[in-house]
Amino acid sequence: MAETERIAPPPRVTATPASLALIETLRAKYGPLMFHQSGGCCDGSAPMCYPQGDLVVGEQDRLLGHIGGMPFYISASQFEYWKHTQLIIDVVPGRGGMFSLEGPEGKRFLTRSRLFSDAEYASLE
Repeated sequence: MAETERIAPPPRVTATPASLALIETLRAKYGPLMFHQSGGCCDGSAPMCYPQGDLVVGEQDRLLGHIGGMPFYISASQFEYWKHTQLIIDVVPGRGGMFSLEGPEGKRFLTRSRLFSDAEYASLE
């Protein structure tokens, strides 16, 4: 690739088809949703799903993108840790975090990731 050529920036967060289906199920039950990836203990390393507006987003939170049309935020400390990767939100059987909406569905959201290529990462800066 020539030095002057730039690629389009890839999304920082994406969702699998299973996640998108679960998001739609939850949206139908609860209305607009939001996601937050905070890090830490007590399932904090898993994305949490809330009714939009139920979690107050702070100055240290960053809008990473949207999945299923819903905003996905990440804490600043987690962004520093994950900034070289694309987050891929998936769904697996099990119980989600205590306050995350997907728990009663018998499923939980799970963050997977892949490293950005050098060209992809450069396009994000």
